[in-house]
Amino acid sequence: MPQQEPVATSLASTVREEIGAALAEVDADLARRYPGDPGTRQPVHTVYVPGDVFAADTIRSWGEAARTALDEHAPDAAALAAVLGISDELAGPVYDRVRAKLEREPIEDLRVDFEDGYGARADAEEDEAAARAAATVAAAYQDGTAAPYMGIRMKCMEAAVRDRGIRTLDIFLTGLMKAGGLPDGLVLTLPKVTYAEQVTAMVRLLESFEKTHGLAAGRIGFEIQIETTQSILGADGRATVARMIEAAEGRATSLHYGTFDYSASCGVSAAYQSPDHPVADHAKAVMQVAAAGTGVRLSDGSTNVLPVGGTAQVHDAWRLHHGLVRRSLARAYYQGWDMHPAHLPTRYAAVYAFYREGLEQAAARLAAYVAKTGGAVMDEPATAKALSGYLLRGLDCGAVDIAEVARLTGLTRADLDGLAGRPAQAG
Repeated sequence: MPQQEPVATSLASTVREEIGAALAEVDADLARRYPGDPGTRQPVHTVYVPGDVFAADTIRSWGEAARTALDEHAPDAAALAAVLGISDELAGPVYDRVRAKLEREPIEDLRVDFEDGYGARADAEEDEAAARAAATVAAAYQDGTAAPYMGIRMKCMEAAVRDRGIRTLDIFLTGLMKAGGLPDGLVLTLPKVTYAEQVTAMVRLLESFEKTHGLAAGRIGFEIQIETTQSILGADGRATVARMIEAAEGRATSLHYGTFDYSASCGVSAAYQSPDHPVADHAKAVMQVAAAGTGVRLSDGSTNVLPVGGTAQVHDAWRLHHGLVRRSLARAYYQGWDMHPAHLPTRYAAVYAFYREGLEQAAARLAAYVAKTGGAVMDEPATAKALSGYLLRGLDCGAVDIAEVARLTGLTRADLDGLAGRPAQAG
């Protein structure tokens, strides 16, 4: 074979070395600030239950109530499909998976609420409720009845309720430690954040708790709830949510949009407070850009229109909820809040239809990308990452099975993890 002629260059190697040295600090900063997705399972929703209502049978009773709502208002696949506009092709698989989910794992993420859903109580009463919540959560993880993710929403860091919130957090975490340690699925929510300094205060609290109990530094993370205008735009006119992520020092796990508090703070009247209002879209777009690449995930808010009453009223609420969930999914908000057991059927119907209707196309595009065979769409590495992430989220929530993904793509779960930039065999 003919010998390849050397290519000509003009720059001395010292130039590359100087540029590398000059950008070393930037390289390190990029790696620290933008580590990418953690590669663990993200729940499709969060259920909030007041601290005085939460009990050992909460998850089971929500599943039973959700199945009862289906039996009464959509007893078969055709009935649910007619209400929600699901195609005939998807109706059966979606309905069957929804029912199975409600029996097997009706709640993916449960937050025991000590904030707005609980209100102001006597200190002794909240102390007892926080201790009971810790014991109940610990027992659920020990006996296998827990949701994949569980924790509390404490009161915020504003002066009027700060001490109470800190005490409740302390009682809850201490109770878990006494019951055997912090569960892997532990999630804490810090609401109504207005200043990055409040996030810093939460970090200092958790650092102190970790040191007291000999836990690894950074063991305890938390969610930041975005429900004030100051968390989006500061008094100086600068965006603030990115500062809050930075202030969390790597402990922020997600940003949750608070539909009603945020809308109200913008002056939106009660009848129009919804996750699809323009003020919500603006806030969530800012959150999305601030969190991109940081490993901090996003959750949409909720609707307060409950599926209760007669069948016609339930169907109206289901259509609204289903449409809002679908809208969020299309906008890359893969998690949201559910406020009532009868929201669960439409949460899972929307999620399962979303992942199943795009399964074959996403699989074909990803298979063509891996095989370098091309196709109707020319995909790049970033798109391949998105395609594999889509399939992985469908697998995580039970919308699709690994066998059908493997059949359509020729790829294993480890292959998908690699393409998505996740650690192999992640949650």
